[in-house]
Amino acid sequence: MLTLSRKAKQFLVLTAKLLIVGGAFYFIYSRIADNDQLDWSRVTEAASQKDATVLIFAILLLTFLNRFLEILKWQNLVSWLLPLSLGKATEQVLAAVTAAIFTPNGIGEYAAKALYYKKQQAKDIIFLNLVCNGAQLIIAVLAGIIGLVVFNALYHVMGTGTLLAIIGALLGVCGLVFASRNITIKGYSMQRLFAKVGEMPKAIHRKNIILAIGRYLSIIHQHYFIFLLFGVDLPYPIMISAIAGVYFLGSSLPTFQLLDFAVRGSVAIGFFGILGVNEWIVVFAATLQWLLNIVLPVSVGSYFVFRFRASPQPSSKERE
Repeated sequence: MLTLSRKAKQFLVLTAKLLIVGGAFYFIYSRIADNDQLDWSRVTEAASQKDATVLIFAILLLTFLNRFLEILKWQNLVSWLLPLSLGKATEQVLAAVTAAIFTPNGIGEYAAKALYYKKQQAKDIIFLNLVCNGAQLIIAVLAGIIGLVVFNALYHVMGTGTLLAIIGALLGVCGLVFASRNITIKGYSMQRLFAKVGEMPKAIHRKNIILAIGRYLSIIHQHYFIFLLFGVDLPYPIMISAIAGVYFLGSSLPTFQLLDFAVRGSVAIGFFGILGVNEWIVVFAATLQWLLNIVLPVSVGSYFVFRFRASPQPSSKERE
């Protein structure tokens, strides 16, 4: 009976892995194949232009930096609990990206990373992932608001009242979170969360913020260089402010990583249409960024999903 139960469990785990990986690649293919706006011959034309080699190298370098800095962030945060090698951090981050592709705003990433650790460590791992993503979100919000203000001042995309309403809504959310910090739900509260964040060494927080800023700059400039590759030659401050605003608004909308390029591309069309950028370039830029930052990591992460074993990690060291 024990042998049968073990075999049944192994079969279910294998089935889950096949569903995750097979489903991911099926939907990736369908999203690309069914998009009539994509003409891949234009990519070849852009790649054959002057200085294209330098731009392509910059785009690929920033693609690597984007995910590598995320891996370093995770390694840095987990070091609060136990030592984590760069190889293990890479495996956990890429496998989590693959497992989270079907979930709204990548929520499945939290559970996927927790599976690599002992059951009693799961809450700490989820907390650390929250800190990891929280720092990235705060930077994207702050930079996005600045980008929106600058872009709106130049092109008046939205009325002053609308812009103030967006900023007011964000401040209202922050105020609501602060006001409800003492409210406890099933033993959890924002006050307890803030206290736990305060328990972490400042050195870990500083490194997390620096890496998050580096990752944000990598993503923004990757988008910028993709536009340059397709011949968009606009002043740097205008391009960066528009990209920051698009990234902020696109990330604020509930979506799946699988559909991220479609949502962000729709927002980008509105912004860059004002700048006179052709719609097909905007669509291509969003699609290429999605391919590089989501599809490529998922392709590598699929390998880690298949080789995943729920074996316990070494015991966590005592916290200082």
